[in-house]
Amino acid sequence: MSAVKSLEDLRRVKEEELERRKARAASSRAQITVGMGTCGIAAGARETMQTILEAIEDENLGDIIVSQTGCVGLCEWDPIVEVAIGQEPKVTYGKVSPEKAKAIMREHIMESKIIRKYVIPAYA
Repeated sequence: MSAVKSLEDLRRVKEEELERRKARAASSRAQITVGMGTCGIAAGARETMQTILEAIEDENLGDIIVSQTGCVGLCEWDPIVEVAIGQEPKVTYGKVSPEKAKAIMREHIMESKIIRKYVIPAYA
């Protein structure tokens, strides 16, 4: 990558990266995001993330993008895992233990069945 010497260079780099992300997302079947803020890590998010990565490797699921984010803002629900498949609405799961992560990978990712009892409820 060339050096960024101006605001215009920075904008160009940002746009290029956004295009790369779009292309990568379009070629993936699903995207999984794990909340890895301080509270999430304290609640076990590292173990949850490791379980997800192991399931992807064990099942040879090369078309899944896994990323992490900081605090999601719902600390009482940590560890939090968001799943997006294609153009379907994103599903946010809360209190995801490694066992729940295995179930999410099996049922939601592989069988396209949302596990309603793990979904964080909407607040009215």
